[in-house]
Amino acid sequence: MKEDFRSVEFAPGKTISVETGRLAKLADGAVMVRMGDTMVLCTVVSAKEPKPGQDFFPMVVDLRESFTAAGKFPGGFMKREGRPSDGETLASRLIDRSLRPLFPSGYVNETQFICQVYSSDGQNEADVLGAFGASAATHISSIPFDGPMSQVKVGRINGEFIINPTIDELKESDMDLIVAGTAKSVIMIEGEMKEISEKEMLEAVKEGHKAIAKLCEFQEELRKEFGVEKREFTPVEGNSDLEGKVADHVGDQLKGIVASGLGKEEFGAKLKEVKTAVKEAITAEEGYEEAGGEISEIFGNMVKDTVRNMILENKKRIDGRGPEDIRDIWTQVGYLPRTHGSAIFSRGETQALVSVALGTKRDAQSVDTLFHEEDQTFMLHYNFPPYCVGEAGFLRGPGRREIGHGYLAQRALKMVLPDFDDFGYVIRVRSDITESNGSSSMASVCGGSMAMMDAGVPLPKPVAGIAMGMIVGKNNSVVLSDIQGEEDFMGDMDFKTAGTADGITATQMDMKIQGISFEVIEEALMQAHKGRMHILGKMAETISKTRDSLSKYAPQFIRMTIDGDSIGAVIGPGGKVIQTLQKETDTEIWIEEDDQGKGQITISADSLDKAEAAKKRIQAVAGQLDEGATFTGTVKAIKEYGAFVEIVPGKEGLLHISEIEHGHIKNVEDVLSVGDEIEVKLLKVEHGGKLRLSRKALLPEPEQGE
Repeated sequence: MKEDFRSVEFAPGKTISVETGRLAKLADGAVMVRMGDTMVLCTVVSAKEPKPGQDFFPMVVDLRESFTAAGKFPGGFMKREGRPSDGETLASRLIDRSLRPLFPSGYVNETQFICQVYSSDGQNEADVLGAFGASAATHISSIPFDGPMSQVKVGRINGEFIINPTIDELKESDMDLIVAGTAKSVIMIEGEMKEISEKEMLEAVKEGHKAIAKLCEFQEELRKEFGVEKREFTPVEGNSDLEGKVADHVGDQLKGIVASGLGKEEFGAKLKEVKTAVKEAITAEEGYEEAGGEISEIFGNMVKDTVRNMILENKKRIDGRGPEDIRDIWTQVGYLPRTHGSAIFSRGETQALVSVALGTKRDAQSVDTLFHEEDQTFMLHYNFPPYCVGEAGFLRGPGRREIGHGYLAQRALKMVLPDFDDFGYVIRVRSDITESNGSSSMASVCGGSMAMMDAGVPLPKPVAGIAMGMIVGKNNSVVLSDIQGEEDFMGDMDFKTAGTADGITATQMDMKIQGISFEVIEEALMQAHKGRMHILGKMAETISKTRDSLSKYAPQFIRMTIDGDSIGAVIGPGGKVIQTLQKETDTEIWIEEDDQGKGQITISADSLDKAEAAKKRIQAVAGQLDEGATFTGTVKAIKEYGAFVEIVPGKEGLLHISEIEHGHIKNVEDVLSVGDEIEVKLLKVEHGGKLRLSRKALLPEPEQGE
């Protein structure tokens, strides 16, 4: 087999190269994808036959990074890669969502994709390369596949779109948007942006799709040169006889249930009642005793068709709403008394209880991955306990779904946060879904925005999110606002957008069918804008702007600047001075040197008085003593002419005998002892840095005659 690379320039200045036939030859399909010096090996293996009784498509995607790809060692004791990072999990989800709609209906053979990053140039990220490579590996293989598809990233700098921007380019970009699709249509969208309009969003998607079309054409060329014959696959035909029996027993009951405007629990109970009766009746007949599973599947398809037809024909939904109607919303803030901020956001049968904690820089999460090393100062953690859908189950760590939903909400809110240099707090938002029937990630956006405003985080404006759906028929399609669970499951699109009144900050779209037009995407965007404005109005009825002050339970901050020459003195030998300061003032202190060589110091404490005391002592150590200031000092030595008092670590001043008390003192030892803690006032900083102190200046004047 040929072993050299094939290349294509799919956007101005952007080239992808592909090699196949050299590595992983026992996989069904394998390609090495290269862009710059970033290389990803993408493999796919699919079982030749499905497992007996298999009724779902068991597809798994894993994108993994190896630190040796950039000549690095993993952090921690083990020095080898462990469980996937959140970044790897999110990239795997994006690839999965792009590929899954392209496998034939009824294909349930176990399938696994592994995309391993083997080389990294630190600029060209591997996520979209992995998606492209996964499609290419499948397309040239014998696996049934309705591709090819491709995935690109779209950035924009100074109004100019950039396809697959580098990491440095993304820092200057006002959007980070991933678009996936076939040569003819868009399948998946996800990204964040700085309050762009719906029109700009659509332009970005179109620009991305131009590059996708070129990459799909390139994959067709690869298949012509390297492809093997596809396996025969014939979907299992339905049991028409059994389908007829189920239809006869069901009759018109489904139409009545679907049109009755029931809630989730009542709707499910009514369907279960009918399904149970139908199963009992049919399985009692000779020859159908073991047909219970098939009956359930046929019944589910009938429910789906009934719901879809009612929406397409009557523009009426399960709960009685019209296509653009949004469920009732109620909200509350300040619900949890000891968190730094909290909110309840409830929309229909979806509810999020959101809490906020504000912390110091030491609470930041250290992120050390192949492409990114940073301290994360904002995080949103999403939890989906089983009780929120009325089920019992084990509580585990966050799965892929929870990580993905939390990250989408985090992206939406991140775009309106103040700069860390301006606000200085590490922010953790926790969203616990307490009820779920519809988009809980968008409820997390709304609740998260309100909880942060309740906490006093200076957001310039609130953020809201909405989930859109779509039902596609033979002759028409209907876009749905604020979809609930059944509409998501039975529909053809899940399109989430979040943003402020001035623009979109995050989006996510998944298609279950091919062929969506840009006109339909535009319709969904405009309808989503209308819904978002409605939700923002409801949120404003509870809280419309950030509170003027932080929670009294939040840590207090003071920032100060010292000369670079004084940094060493504040830290002290082996950190002794700064450790003493922290212990004696009950504060946390950290120092960083800025680009100008100055020392930037942040002091945090549970009260402002403690932080001010630490600041005063740091000023003294750094030689920034204010004459007239008071200090709590420790007597270090006693002489016949006075005492030497350490007012801050490493800084002593002379307390002359005449400044100890208002009256005459014969011996200093009569009043003071070594180790005493006393309040003193700094009278003067003399030439050479000598300090003159006074105790009597802080004592009340004696009464006449005393």
